[in-house]
Amino acid sequence: MTQTETKAQAQPKLWTKDLVLIILVNLCVFTNHIMSLSTFPFFIQSLGGTEAIAGICAAVFSFVAVIVRPFVGWWLDNGVRRTALVIGLLLMGLAPVGYVIVPTLSLAIALRMVHGIGLSFSNSTTATVASDVICRPRFAEGMGYFGMATALASAIAPALGLELMGAFGFKVLYMVAALIAVLSLVLFAGIKAPRVEVPHKKLDLRAIINRDSLPATVTMMIFMFTFGAPENFVAIFASENSLPSGSIYFLVMSAMLLLVRVTLGKLVDEKGEAFFVYSCNASMLVAFLLLAFVPNGVTFILSAVLAGYAFGGLEPSLQSMAVHTADNESRGSANSTFLCGYDIGYGLGGGIAGSLITGMGYSAMWSIVSLACVISVLVYLFWARHSDTSFSKILKAHK
Repeated sequence: MTQTETKAQAQPKLWTKDLVLIILVNLCVFTNHIMSLSTFPFFIQSLGGTEAIAGICAAVFSFVAVIVRPFVGWWLDNGVRRTALVIGLLLMGLAPVGYVIVPTLSLAIALRMVHGIGLSFSNSTTATVASDVICRPRFAEGMGYFGMATALASAIAPALGLELMGAFGFKVLYMVAALIAVLSLVLFAGIKAPRVEVPHKKLDLRAIINRDSLPATVTMMIFMFTFGAPENFVAIFASENSLPSGSIYFLVMSAMLLLVRVTLGKLVDEKGEAFFVYSCNASMLVAFLLLAFVPNGVTFILSAVLAGYAFGGLEPSLQSMAVHTADNESRGSANSTFLCGYDIGYGLGGGIAGSLITGMGYSAMWSIVSLACVISVLVYLFWARHSDTSFSKILKAHK
């Protein structure tokens, strides 16, 4: 038997039917979410709103998700998986239908909150189910593949949403988003992951935030201030500055994001998360400065490549750091805590970006928001890399 064959046999099995299906469910969740997200500023404008109101909608969307997530995490820590995901997927299907049935500004904001609640149930649960079915020795690698669904959705959904909006209008766009939520329910029905048996935990408001996941969560939260800006406004920025379309930006960004997760997914297990924290924040900083100071066709595409690398590397490595030491009784709260940080950063980033655009313009917005990358590195450097959940610290101790 060759050395390669011996190594292959020693590797625990990663790919299972349940992992494939939960990745597909996650793909549907984020396709529904991102195709609505990338078109929602245009929808708000069609109802008479401004970029500032669109930013408020992004903040409201994330705010309700943050409020709900810790309670979803507590529910998941009590072994509830299927009911939580079904509730989330139903809400993610109903909200887009509401956008077109009652197209008024006030109700659009209210339904955006419902959509946020649906997302908080859905992706907290899909991440927890993925954590259940991925073998521990290949955990960061598996979470990287799970995160590929986000990459694919980021590639497909903005282009799909913008094309449907342009060709058929908002009614068809949001009905397709609702049908994708229905498809995710069908896929989830095929998952036969073992029932997680855990002792019942009483609801304790002091314990629903998982403290072990906070170092990774805060590092990611600050980075996500940057990501809320292009996700909400790069399509409008492109259309107002005669740049290639927002669809092209998202496609290039997502192709790079997918490439990073396919080729570099094992690095966290082998080397730790520090490389991604430093290089990804630097990459996003440069991406924003290009948009701020030299916006043209070439720098627009280069910015998309850099942003794709940044999010593609940082999000799965920090989520793995937040969750990998959690047991069955704390895995739900670890995932929900991390995603709370994700939502806070994303929502505040989108809200601040919208206000900066209205008050100071796009160039100032890209410049100011880019400073979050510097702060994210400093938080990791002085706190997170020293935590007991850091892959980099654990690997260093074993050498």
